[in-house]
Amino acid sequence: MTVTTPSRSRAIDSVLVVGAGAMGAQIAMVCALAGLDVSLYDLEDDRLKQADEMLRQRVGRMVEKAKINATTHDAAFERLTFTADLRDAAAKADLVIEAIVEKLDAKRSLFGELDRLCPPHTILTSNSSSFVPSSMASATERPDRFCNMHFFNPALVMSCVEVVRGQATSDDTMTTVVDLTSRLGKEPVVLSKEINGFVANRILNAIRDESIYLLENGYASIESIDIACRSALGHPMGPFELQDLTGLDVGYYIKQGRYDESNDEKDKPSASLTARVHAGHLGRKTGRGWYRYDRDGHKLAPT
Repeated sequence: MTVTTPSRSRAIDSVLVVGAGAMGAQIAMVCALAGLDVSLYDLEDDRLKQADEMLRQRVGRMVEKAKINATTHDAAFERLTFTADLRDAAAKADLVIEAIVEKLDAKRSLFGELDRLCPPHTILTSNSSSFVPSSMASATERPDRFCNMHFFNPALVMSCVEVVRGQATSDDTMTTVVDLTSRLGKEPVVLSKEINGFVANRILNAIRDESIYLLENGYASIESIDIACRSALGHPMGPFELQDLTGLDVGYYIKQGRYDESNDEKDKPSASLTARVHAGHLGRKTGRGWYRYDRDGHKLAPT
């Protein structure tokens, strides 16, 4: 008779978030608000300073709107450390969440370094929105303690987190990460096996691809397509507005990564997206993407 050992959830007390961009900073605060000790690492001191300022503004507004109280606000910031010392932060981490640029080589290089710096029990996760766990876990000696933990933007608001099992991910790792996701106040969407783009982005990318097809072939304007998705489909934002919010470079790298994997021409980034990214027009963060934006981030006319 075969005896199956039930999977166990491991204790997670300390989290390291790597990458202090908008997503990484918010993920770090989500963890701190949930009572975890958090280190937010970045190579650049200026980015850490900007992350601190951004989080104080965002979490301050949460206090103003009575979503949290001042005591919770202060306690979260006491648990959050901004650091440029990866070795020290990795040495005490029970779990790492990677949130750097959406480039596979950069992620693999980082995880190879984290594998050497972290204790043997540490679970490594990626916030990648497209790359499957095995493509990154193979850069480490712990593929059983590796999975994707994909948050959505803005992480302080969005409740969904996709937890993606890699080819070698253990049951204990999946149970631990799913339990942690619930502890963070998020709703886990569990993928039992890996697929490029996961669930939400595969559905979203189908909408984006069709929207760009309609635009590039002259069927409808940017504004008309966004209006149709809001008013007919009930989406809170149109596909072009959403791309400007999340960053056109993010969408470009996702499409390029899928093309690199499939070699299928239909997976290539579109001409109109590629032109904007190469021109540095990345959406709200640069003041121009599919739309133009004023200094306060208010949408102006399409480009």
